[in-house]
Amino acid sequence: MIVKSEQKQHQQTTKKTIKCLVWDLDNTLWKGVLLEDERVELANRVVEIIKTLDSRGILQSIASKNDRAKAMEKLQEFGLQDYFLYPQINWNSKAHSLQQIAEKINIGIDAIAFIDDRMFELEEVQFSLPEVLCINACNLYKLLTMPEFNPRFITEDSQKRRLMYLSDLERKQAESEFIGTQEAFLATLKMHLTISTAKEEDLQRAEELTVRTNQLNTTGYTYSYEQLDRFRQSKQHKLLIASLTDKYGDYGKIGLVLVECLDNCWTIKLFLMSCRVMSRGVGTVMLNYLLNLAQEKNVPLRAEFVANNRNRMMYITYKFAGFKEIDKQDNLVILENNFQQIQPFPDYLKIDITD
Repeated sequence: MIVKSEQKQHQQTTKKTIKCLVWDLDNTLWKGVLLEDERVELANRVVEIIKTLDSRGILQSIASKNDRAKAMEKLQEFGLQDYFLYPQINWNSKAHSLQQIAEKINIGIDAIAFIDDRMFELEEVQFSLPEVLCINACNLYKLLTMPEFNPRFITEDSQKRRLMYLSDLERKQAESEFIGTQEAFLATLKMHLTISTAKEEDLQRAEELTVRTNQLNTTGYTYSYEQLDRFRQSKQHKLLIASLTDKYGDYGKIGLVLVECLDNCWTIKLFLMSCRVMSRGVGTVMLNYLLNLAQEKNVPLRAEFVANNRNRMMYITYKFAGFKEIDKQDNLVILENNFQQIQPFPDYLKIDITD
């Protein structure tokens, strides 16, 4: 039986989550117009602002109508080029550049903030992409105090987020040059997946995952640190967290599963993965691990799914793992698995299971 009040209980109530701040350059990041005067100077405190946002796990990029070669040379001169992912320095509209950045980073456009000194550019973006948080450059010095740029927790994964994305660039380059099957490429990565029962020190990252992960999230439920801590200690719940490494580095903690474990049935209440591991097969591995556990306990395994405009891939993951719909009310779906399609763990992935 589906209880609608439970679904409403976990709807997002937190402030808007900004994952990436996109900078204009001329008269925003630096004083002056580069094509008119190559001796431009950085705006006051801009280095402090960039580094502080980076330490909070907020990614940064650039959308600037400029000469790319000259602008990148100037950023390198200032020692800032490595702070900006997928900079869009061209003559396209700023709205188009922001869409490109969101696509390349693989985040929703509503997770982007844009700062520019020109009202025309801000209004064009606001009209074309109303989900974007637009900020006038005159408010540059307020950035660090804005709630959208102050996550509740700054985790180890937050502090390393940009470096993780830079590692992803290396992986993508290697994958584009690889000749062979997807599975053969994955084998070259030497991936190591760890699935473990969440500990108290994992809870800040677990809360962060529920708040930040929208695309690969089966329900969109968000849970606070305190709620997750209760689940961690509950005998009627399993709270599992997954981390991944490969030869290019550490992906960090990239998966979270909450299972309600009643005597007559187990139900996956939340299952989410970082978009950075979408093509690594990690989600299927975690589901098959749960299927094995439930089969050993001789209880059916069910799963809740709440559709949104981004998470269809997670529904497909459930279906691929053999889950079938058994109940539906509005947009809340209950699926169940009959244990007929439990798959072995892939050879390309080293897996450790720890309690």
